[in-house]
Amino acid sequence: MSHLAAAPAPSVRVRAPGKINLTLRVGPVAEDGYHPLVTVFQAVALHEEVTATEVPEGAGISLTVEGPQAERVPLDSTNLAWQAVEAIARHVGLDPSVALHIAKGVPVAGGMAGGSADAAATLLACDTLWGTALPREELAGLAATLGSDVPFALLGHTAVGTGRGHLLTPAMTRGEFHWAFATRDEGLSTPEVYRRFDELTGPTAPSVGDADDNGLMQALRAGDARALGAALQNDLEAAALDLRPELARTLEIAQDGGALGTMVSGSGPTVAALARSRQHALALAATWTAEDAADAVWCTTGPASGARVL
Repeated sequence: MSHLAAAPAPSVRVRAPGKINLTLRVGPVAEDGYHPLVTVFQAVALHEEVTATEVPEGAGISLTVEGPQAERVPLDSTNLAWQAVEAIARHVGLDPSVALHIAKGVPVAGGMAGGSADAAATLLACDTLWGTALPREELAGLAATLGSDVPFALLGHTAVGTGRGHLLTPAMTRGEFHWAFATRDEGLSTPEVYRRFDELTGPTAPSVGDADDNGLMQALRAGDARALGAALQNDLEAAALDLRPELARTLEIAQDGGALGTMVSGSGPTVAALARSRQHALALAATWTAEDAADAVWCTTGPASGARVL
């Protein structure tokens, strides 16, 4: 009598990208406690992969993580991927039981939205696994309840974000841009960076309605890396540098190395440098390493596509 092995439980694997903010304009804090933003997101080819595997009903949520800095990722309900399971299960009226496995490829706590990518990938993975077939707009609505960067991880490519960054308009781009990133083992708390921004700007922060990003948008449409480098801007950079002065040296090394543009990415502490080519990105990263100006370096390209089932 033959013994048939039990069929493996059904599972779905989804890949979602990290991001950088090519420009980040921050207005004075509003009555709801949020800062109005105008930002241009670009997805980059550093990815998170989330595998959702079916478990018996009532088994609950379990979470495992592998990859660089995996030990720094929470494995409980404070994790955005866990919250994504609860959100979609509640929305479709299903039991929130699933086993999640995250393979990390985006730096942790580096202002590159790795956690948001996990949440976006989890929404799509559960929707596919459970056969709920929600329209993308509905998934994006759920994504916005989880965090300002989660809708963009679903969409990918390049987009203008307004509101808290969650209202997205896709942007036309041409060609490919080469990036080098210098990351730090010790992250920066986003709320802390915003608090310092408020202290530094006081009530004088200009309204984001005044933001003029025509030069940036033209550079993207033309695929002009040099013009894009000149147009990079981050209103949170001064606050991040105030909290972590050593980042100034990381920026300076890339500038001395001929980077087309440099900035602190999002709320930091990651430093982004736009390079002329893949070889130039590798050279910038090698210099950071040689000068001990980063704990880890990453080279990649943008734009990259949004969350998709593999």
